[in-house]
Amino acid sequence: MANNKKPQERQRIVSDTPLPVNSENAIELKDIVKDYTLYSTFGDKIKGLVKKESRVKTFRALDHITFDMKHGECVGLIGLNGSGKSTIASIISGITSPTEGDLRVRGEVNMLCASSGMRSELTGIDNIHFKLLIMGYTNEQIKAVEQDIIDFADIGIHINQPVKTYSSGMRSRLGFAIAVHVDPDILIIDEALSVGDSSFADKCLEKIDEFKEKKKTIVFVSHAVTTMTSFCDRIIWINMGKMVGIGTPAEIIQPYCGFAREFNGMTNEERKTLMPDLKYYQEKYCHD
Repeated sequence: MANNKKPQERQRIVSDTPLPVNSENAIELKDIVKDYTLYSTFGDKIKGLVKKESRVKTFRALDHITFDMKHGECVGLIGLNGSGKSTIASIISGITSPTEGDLRVRGEVNMLCASSGMRSELTGIDNIHFKLLIMGYTNEQIKAVEQDIIDFADIGIHINQPVKTYSSGMRSRLGFAIAVHVDPDILIIDEALSVGDSSFADKCLEKIDEFKEKKKTIVFVSHAVTTMTSFCDRIIWINMGKMVGIGTPAEIIQPYCGFAREFNGMTNEERKTLMPDLKYYQEKYCHD
């Protein structure tokens, strides 16, 4: 594989008051807030871009999230749909910025999600070249890894077809193949393994195992609690943009699953105001 490693100390800092340097940590978040502006019409959005509207509504997707991850640690983000897991992943990867708070990321980050951010009008081959070029690979380095990516994706003749003709599973296959062959320091996996057949998912999990053995830092966003139990060192439970708790899979998974079952039986009104208490659900659902 091509050697594309940059100098070891790579940092991306988003902070008004920089966090204390802790070289043991690959990722540090402190009091991260993310607000999204809500517009009723497209016209309102244009007005909001031209001048500041004090009466514009906002939605708080993340509410003072604080945690850190050590180099080589695999941490899972778990929560109901819309809880804020993917927003955290997007902030860590640099896709979006926090509204408030301090962020420090040490290392090269690659984010893999089901949509994978590829150019729909380009072919699979062209997307491989495009994504590697913007990551700083030379043409020689791309040629060195191209066939490995094609073999791993295993989508046959479709590799020469525009990505807009791909199924979601095929997009996920190609996106995962590219992501794991650029050897990032930090890999963010956002529900990418939920798309596609089980044989490919098994191949992906084997690759994640290799990353763990190499002491890579992994952020794992998923609803697949069995997989998270096997791979994650710690789990962070997010609900309505807030942290419910952080702990080992044994401390978090069962309480979360119990809460999720209860949530499914609640009315919409009950769901709006519910903020689970970790200790309560641990006492209720954790059994030795």
